[in-house]
Amino acid sequence: MRFLITGTAGFIGYHLARRLLDAGHAVTGFDGVTDYYDVELKEARLARLAEAGDFRFVKGMLEDQAALDRAAELAEPEVIIHLAAQAGVRYSIEAPRTYVDSNLLGSWTVLELARQLQPKHLLLASTSSVYGANESIPFAEAHRADEPLSLYAATKKGMEAMAHSYAHLFGVPTTSFRFFTVYGPWGRPDMALFKFVRAVLAGEPIDVYGHGEMARDFTYVADLVEAVVRLVDVVPGEANRVALPGVADTLSAVAPCRVVNIARGQPTPLMEFVATIEAALGRKAEVNFMDMQPGDVPMTFADPALLKALTGYVPGTPVEDGVRAFVDWYRGFYGA
Repeated sequence: MRFLITGTAGFIGYHLARRLLDAGHAVTGFDGVTDYYDVELKEARLARLAEAGDFRFVKGMLEDQAALDRAAELAEPEVIIHLAAQAGVRYSIEAPRTYVDSNLLGSWTVLELARQLQPKHLLLASTSSVYGANESIPFAEAHRADEPLSLYAATKKGMEAMAHSYAHLFGVPTTSFRFFTVYGPWGRPDMALFKFVRAVLAGEPIDVYGHGEMARDFTYVADLVEAVVRLVDVVPGEANRVALPGVADTLSAVAPCRVVNIARGQPTPLMEFVATIEAALGRKAEVNFMDMQPGDVPMTFADPALLKALTGYVPGTPVEDGVRAFVDWYRGFYGA
């Protein structure tokens, strides 16, 4: 099958592209390779993809319609997977314009491309952050998600809304998946696991927000990729509408469009996560307890019932195993 994937220089995009290439699919990647974090890490991911199989790459920003069109001409995609975005809750306070440009204008550009190409399936990466001030736990896709606490969350919710309108108007089968705290090898340097491991190995203190009284539904990257690959074949439509007790399907009544959580459904307390890192490194962390940052939430906790109903799969890698895999990669990549 032929795939066009945006964000292939990124953490999740790299892993998904590699999985599809290893399975014999053709992948065309598209990425701006911005300097939001270490460009050398992004280039190292792309270099590995270039050696992995039928991979082609076009460098460009999402807002650049001509560049995206060039990628589409190379790919002739049957499936489009849109992962590229400006990520990060905290950075959205510092640089809001980049989120509007990438997550709203850039995502609209992808939607316009899908309108023209009419792929078998368009899949879009959203985030657990869209649940915002929702107090219903665990977070289910049918819950309200209209009180975002960060611009990052607001732009992702806006992308979901635009995608629904395009699915309705132009018949593009669309699935938006909401990721929950993805982690693992080749992760982003701005993520907690990366920062904690780097600091502990350097003998530096780690900043733990919310005074450690937080929890996250950590999802190992290989599990997330498995879920996405399975969802590729679940093209939204009445033929796969879920009608199971206790499972609310988000398949729209007026469009081939669905939203799906991807997570373990098992939140891990933050200090337990820190202890897991300490065990994997064989070192204790010096902790600076900090107030919760603006835009953050005390807990993420997903209900993955819809994912299981659609694919028969729920992420299950224990956090201990995932952290150990990241530490092994980090030590190998950085010689630490």
